[in-house]
Amino acid sequence: MIAAIAIAAAVALAALLLYAASRPDTMKIERSVSIQADAERIKPLINDIKRFNTWNPYNHKDPTLKGSYRGPTIGPGAAYDFDGNKNVGKGSIQIVEPTGPDRVSMTLDMTAPMACHNLIDFKLAPRGGSTDVTWSMTGPCPFLGKLMGVIFNMDKMVGRDFETGLASLKTLAEQR
Repeated sequence: MIAAIAIAAAVALAALLLYAASRPDTMKIERSVSIQADAERIKPLINDIKRFNTWNPYNHKDPTLKGSYRGPTIGPGAAYDFDGNKNVGKGSIQIVEPTGPDRVSMTLDMTAPMACHNLIDFKLAPRGGSTDVTWSMTGPCPFLGKLMGVIFNMDKMVGRDFETGLASLKTLAEQR
């Protein structure tokens, strides 16, 4: 009986590991919102790292968050190093490229709770009197990330934070 349970547990574990290994090598999380403002009003709220942190949901998840800015405040090279609780982690975010009036790209380099190196993109698409803002994050997904993705729905967890942040960005941008 014990041997049968051990074999069944080993088979289940092997199946879980094989399933995790078969998942994609990259991940992408993306959320969008329509904001009643033009892109010229919205972009400075993203492209200025200090203004970005006024609505960035991760800056509000830890009241004891330690953070420091480096480089310029606006545009490529603007960076923020942070060290927070388990809800925030430790790492840095840096603006790497604003492409015209419709895009801002950042790199997110995490060192804790696990190392990752992701690309963050904000795309602004004018639609009449409003602008559709899309926040996406893409990056490699190593085996441990794949395994965690089987257990936790990362798209749902991180996507919820993106939705919160975009709602805050919308509130700020629509203030007259």
